[in-house]
Amino acid sequence: MRLASVGAATLAVAAVLPGLPAAQSANDTMTSRARQLHNRAIVVDGHADTPQRMIDRHFDIGVRHADGNVDLPRMRDGGLDAIFFSIWVPGTVTGPNAVKRALAQIEAVRDAVRTHPSELSLALTAADIRQAAAEHKVAALMGVEGGHMIRNDLGVLRTYASLGVRYLTLTHNYNTAWADAATARPQHDGLTPFGKDVIRELNRLGLMVDISHVSDKTFADVLEVSAAPVIASHSSCRVFSDSPRNMTDDMIRALARQGGVMMINYNASFLSEEFRVAPRRKAYAERLREAEKTCQGNQACRTMATERVNQEAMQSGLLPKVTWEKIIEHIDHAVKIAGVDHVGLGSDFDGATMPLGMEDVSRLPAITGALLKRGYSEPDIEKILGANILRVMEQVERKSNKG
Repeated sequence: MRLASVGAATLAVAAVLPGLPAAQSANDTMTSRARQLHNRAIVVDGHADTPQRMIDRHFDIGVRHADGNVDLPRMRDGGLDAIFFSIWVPGTVTGPNAVKRALAQIEAVRDAVRTHPSELSLALTAADIRQAAAEHKVAALMGVEGGHMIRNDLGVLRTYASLGVRYLTLTHNYNTAWADAATARPQHDGLTPFGKDVIRELNRLGLMVDISHVSDKTFADVLEVSAAPVIASHSSCRVFSDSPRNMTDDMIRALARQGGVMMINYNASFLSEEFRVAPRRKAYAERLREAEKTCQGNQACRTMATERVNQEAMQSGLLPKVTWEKIIEHIDHAVKIAGVDHVGLGSDFDGATMPLGMEDVSRLPAITGALLKRGYSEPDIEKILGANILRVMEQVERKSNKG
């Protein structure tokens, strides 16, 4: 990102976050180097659930908000160049209603671009992201998070592609009619024949296949079928948190061999096994229930309420404390297992509980500073920040045959 505000944001973050060198003077060379590197890199976030807020007519992404994780002012502060907005409908919502709700979110993203043309640019290709960065705009991309939203119809998938969607997360938390999810009892032993057709159609359309949320067997089937590299848009390392949503070392290696990218999820439960399994005591449950009372079923409100209660519980000791440095531990491990060409960032902003110190997108420069401090080279950091996912996009685009 080449916006001047990033430098000020980096200095502010460095002063308050642990692990990033304190910016106490203009001669702090590490902080200056981190700032320059972050400005120079194209920083890409593989997954943010902000469309859940965008469908609220009272939400303006162009205004700085006191809640949530993402808006344009904080994206500028954090030096973010491109963001994949997640089009998500609960897996319990299926059929025409799921498609209708997905289309409403797609339209909300496109409307945000129309409303803020000097700051946002709809991106369909890696080249579009590079062009947006050159114009000092944030590239807005979309991924559909859950294959149930295609309604078992490749025509619906093609409609999403025509509207700008650039990846499909094959499942969410429930199995689809054609693929098993990580967090559900297996029904299909991975992909069904139609599920394999979905992968081939994604390849043909030049859309990335996203294996976050799928079962281990579905993951293996995808790698057998896909002619293009695949991504995990927001998954972390199972060695640190034994959630089935995370990836085993063998899965990370296999993804790398196929040329894909694993984008680290910042969700506290996926970063820390201690946090994931900690008992939620009565006092916690009462606080959460009280916080959610006013949400009236609004998903974005419920997510923010849960995050607020979880972060307060971490601060007070009611839940184990998870700090943003855990993100760096997962990056380190994934690089060790897969190689630096196969790791990226997929925050899950606006959809999960962020670790302390990574409360919103403005805090991203801390990652750059921490990786420098750990001895990563500048070219390797640029790969993790965004160059790796750009490379995969370009490979997927070359493999496509939209004919």
